[in-house]
Amino acid sequence: MTSPDAPWPDSATAKAEELHQLLRIGDRDWHQLKSNRQRRGAELLAAAMVQLLRQGDSTDVENLTQQALGWFKGELKDPGCPRH
Repeated sequence: MTSPDAPWPDSATAKAEELHQLLRIGDRDWHQLKSNRQRRGAELLAAAMVQLLRQGDSTDVENLTQQALGWFKGELKDPGCPRH
């Protein structure tokens, strides 16, 4: 059920958070996936969705979305690990 204060279905935020956790690149997978454009973009889009559903700052949602698009378009690349 959707409440008038939140336009999203009740379970939407929890499902978006679960998706973000599934797509998030953790420490164990970082070196393998850090340059994968689709994976980085998907992770950022999922983060943007979580922010949107939590009624976060629209600037944060827009910035995450723009960053995701930069990865998809190949405009952003991994800068490398400063410790190596």
